[in-house]
Amino acid sequence: MIKLFKNSKPLINWKFNTFDELSGKAVYEMLQLRNEVFVLEQNCPYQDADGKDFEAVHVLGYDENGILVAYCRILKPGLAYATASIGRVVNSPSVRGTGTGRELMRQAVDYATVTLGLRIITISAQSHLQKFYEEFGFKRTPKREYLEDDIPHREMELNVFKKYNL
Repeated sequence: MIKLFKNSKPLINWKFNTFDELSGKAVYEMLQLRNEVFVLEQNCPYQDADGKDFEAVHVLGYDENGILVAYCRILKPGLAYATASIGRVVNSPSVRGTGTGRELMRQAVDYATVTLGLRIITISAQSHLQKFYEEFGFKRTPKREYLEDDIPHREMELNVFKKYNL
């Protein structure tokens, strides 16, 4: 991808798929991106294949060259928390600083709330990203900071009823 300006925003093609709708290539790309960032970059050897991908809606962002550069998954209530959740939020290092992460979260929250009708979404946010998630209406829950794979995390929740006074 050629960028004329350091922080120019790439054109992203967003796709929303259940696991059964994903091609083998898409599953490979998804796992490759998650491993590139979570396992290698963040030095967190963990079991990524947790069985929840089968029940998730996968949000995939492809650049103009067809390369997967952004990803997250939406889980229905009861799979990770009592509420719905968004997790495995990841951007390729190639698009950091371009607004792609914000657009990924906008896409995920909009899809979860508008298309799926979810009203409360819980996330396990890396603590240093708390302000980022607050931009989308997420608030810290009373749960104390905890370590997940040796990285400090905070549980956060978006309550659509409270955000929009419904």
